[in-house]
Amino acid sequence: MQRVVDYFQKPGPENTPRCIQIAKQAVDEGIKHVVVATTTGSTGILVAEALSGTGANVVAVTHSAGFTGPNEIELTEHNRQKIISHGARIYTGTILTHSLETALAMQFQGVYPTTLIAMTLRRLGQGMKVVCEIVMEACDAGMIPEAEEVLAVAGTGRGADTVAILRSAASKRFFELKVLEILAKPRE
Repeated sequence: MQRVVDYFQKPGPENTPRCIQIAKQAVDEGIKHVVVATTTGSTGILVAEALSGTGANVVAVTHSAGFTGPNEIELTEHNRQKIISHGARIYTGTILTHSLETALAMQFQGVYPTTLIAMTLRRLGQGMKVVCEIVMEACDAGMIPEAEEVLAVAGTGRGADTVAILRSAASKRFFELKVLEILAKPRE
């Protein structure tokens, strides 16, 4: 099997249009489930709009409420409605590698297992860490099935710069999650 991989010179939102093209191609080739990371909803809108009408199950995964501060939700209501209007669903919940252990690490100055997992995944790029997290989060919420090939789109900060195909797993079965193919990522 051969596959072309896009390597971007640098991470960032300028890579979003190409990542969306790659996602559309994957859906055309038979991918049924697409998970996209979105903070304010901008990237989620773009992916949902591009895949609207394809029959793909599109799930936009946001930061948890309170991620940036108490009672704050970064996904705007306007963007939420636009994502939904294009047939996608939205999951807002705890980021798997940024939860209770973050509070413990801040309080007690220690390093904990999920922090190590996050830092290890970041060796492949921030987006690679995020694609793993969002696929498990969507499985945990029952929004995508386990043990299927799923396309995940994520980025570094804002926009999209990473696209991968994973075999999905819920977080409880973390070791069954597999990155099958990397379709795009930044070199840095």
